[in-house]
Amino acid sequence: MRKRFTEQQIVGVLKASAAGTKTGELCRQYGISEPTFYKWKAKYSGMEVSDLKKLKALEEENRRLKQMVADLSLDNRALKDVLSKNF
Repeated sequence: MRKRFTEQQIVGVLKASAAGTKTGELCRQYGISEPTFYKWKAKYSGMEVSDLKKLKALEEENRRLKQMVADLSLDNRALKDVLSKNF
C-alpha cells in the first residue's frame, strides 16, 4: 500500500481543521474522502510532528521485540523437542 501523504502533511490537515476550516472543504482541497479524514483524526488528533517520530520509533522497537520473542520461543520449542527425544 502506497501512502500519498506523510504524517507531517496529515498533522497539517488536522491542524487546519482545528483552526476552523470545514471538513468538506479540506477534503476537496487535499483530494481525500471524508472517511479518510476521520480515520486520520482518530489516529493522529492532538499529535505534533515530534510525537509522530516518537510513535514510529516505538512501533519499530515493538516490532523488533516481537520478532525476538518469536525467535526465542521457536528456539525454546526446538530445544524441548530435542530433550524429550533423548530421554
